[in-house]
Amino acid sequence: MGRLQVRVQPGASRNEIVGFEDDVLRVRLTAPPVEGKANKALITLLSDALRVSKSAIDITGGRSARQKVLEIRGLETEEIHARLVGR
Repeated sequence: MGRLQVRVQPGASRNEIVGFEDDVLRVRLTAPPVEGKANKALITLLSDALRVSKSAIDITGGRSARQKVLEIRGLETEEIHARLVGR
């Protein structure tokens, strides 16, 4: 199981993965940070980018914060970074 730190910018003009900055993945989401909408959008975006199911991704820290910790089942941390950088 791999871990990923993510910094989310909700309310952006489009959904996009910006890239890594100091081992933290920066992501922009159109969804507002209300009622878990940004978290759902984040999981959808990352599941597509990593080619894993949505159920393989869990937010284990920072559920209501911009800085989050995610655990991805089926991938090691190095593979997660490689898939996101090599997109």
